[in-house]
Amino acid sequence: MKLIHNRYQIDGVDVTELVEKYGSPVYVYQTARMKQQYEKMLHAFKDIHVRINFACKALNNLNILKFFRSIGTGLDAVSIQEVQLGIRAGFKPRDIIFTPNCVSIEEIIEGVKMGVRINIDNISILEQFGNIYGDKVPVCIRVNPHILAGGHEKISTGHIDSKFGISTYQLPHVHRVVEALNIKVEGLHIHTGSDILDVEVFLRGAEIMLDVARSFPDLEYIDFGSGFKVPYKPDDYFTDIENLGKDLTKRFKKFCKEYGRDLTLIFEPGKFLVSEAGFFFARVNVVKQTLSTVFAGLDTGLNHLIRPMFYDAYHQILNVSNPKGKLRIYTVVGYICETDTFGWNRKINEIREGDYLVFLNAGAYCFTMSSNYNSRLRPPEVMIHEGKEYLIRERETLDDILRNQVTIEL
Repeated sequence: MKLIHNRYQIDGVDVTELVEKYGSPVYVYQTARMKQQYEKMLHAFKDIHVRINFACKALNNLNILKFFRSIGTGLDAVSIQEVQLGIRAGFKPRDIIFTPNCVSIEEIIEGVKMGVRINIDNISILEQFGNIYGDKVPVCIRVNPHILAGGHEKISTGHIDSKFGISTYQLPHVHRVVEALNIKVEGLHIHTGSDILDVEVFLRGAEIMLDVARSFPDLEYIDFGSGFKVPYKPDDYFTDIENLGKDLTKRFKKFCKEYGRDLTLIFEPGKFLVSEAGFFFARVNVVKQTLSTVFAGLDTGLNHLIRPMFYDAYHQILNVSNPKGKLRIYTVVGYICETDTFGWNRKINEIREGDYLVFLNAGAYCFTMSSNYNSRLRPPEVMIHEGKEYLIRERETLDDILRNQVTIEL
């Protein structure tokens, strides 16, 4: 988003006009930024066979999925419904990796019927899978490397107390199950968390995975998950993808030579691809001054953007309507009957009632985690593609909330 002649634009589209057209609040996504991030990853790993699967839990609008399919990504799905969305978006089943957690064998069977790659993260399901399919359906195994990493405890998934993956210490048990049931293991998977800054964390996880991989002779790929940090604050740091690419490429090439054939290296980024491509616009309902605080109260709340309350996440907030106004201190809050604070004591250009504010980095885990709490309606979504705007989700109505309710006579 660029400020041109005191007006913000996204790929040439005036954002104030955009919000006035579609109403407030509204989510807006920029496909050019998504493509730029995708190509950045491809370039970092250009010297090996790499596959990028978009983690659609980050942003699952069907049109976004179609866009990623059009530029060449695969898909990382964590529920059978995400698998169904991927198929509807045109992904080939074998370009989808299904990585659920704590689901029943029935959901796994449904994924097999749809032809997608299956990733299993516990021994119980692995046994049930082997008893049903034997060597007829290949499988990927998710390994827990016991690495504590991530920007928040709720997004750290590879430590010893995590529910995700099969512990590296349980691998002898895994091998007994695989051999007894004649299971074909085609891939291994690891994901240690999200918002990881330190490249060494990825490299340490890679060493663990490559060591594990030596004992599986039929591998086609190793999936290193994702978790790359993106900058949320103006002076924030981010994962050095280029240096990671150089170091991991060198190590992966050496491993493949030792293994006896070239394998595919897979990543499954979500936030890295779409976070910076998303913008969430909201209108200021009221500027309320108390004895100690000046609140800017918006026409949105945790029902639309829960990350600041759920993860203590920071989103930069700008005043779109008054970008050159005097900087003042505000606490930005929502309209929900909870303490839904988006940001404390923020320096923002002077806010007036009726102004539009924008939350940056609103592409990942924002709309997908929205709800109808307080019976509020979800906002529309707009996609800006090649300089043109497209409405890709209409604003909800009360009828949408009531659609599946069944009224009875009392």
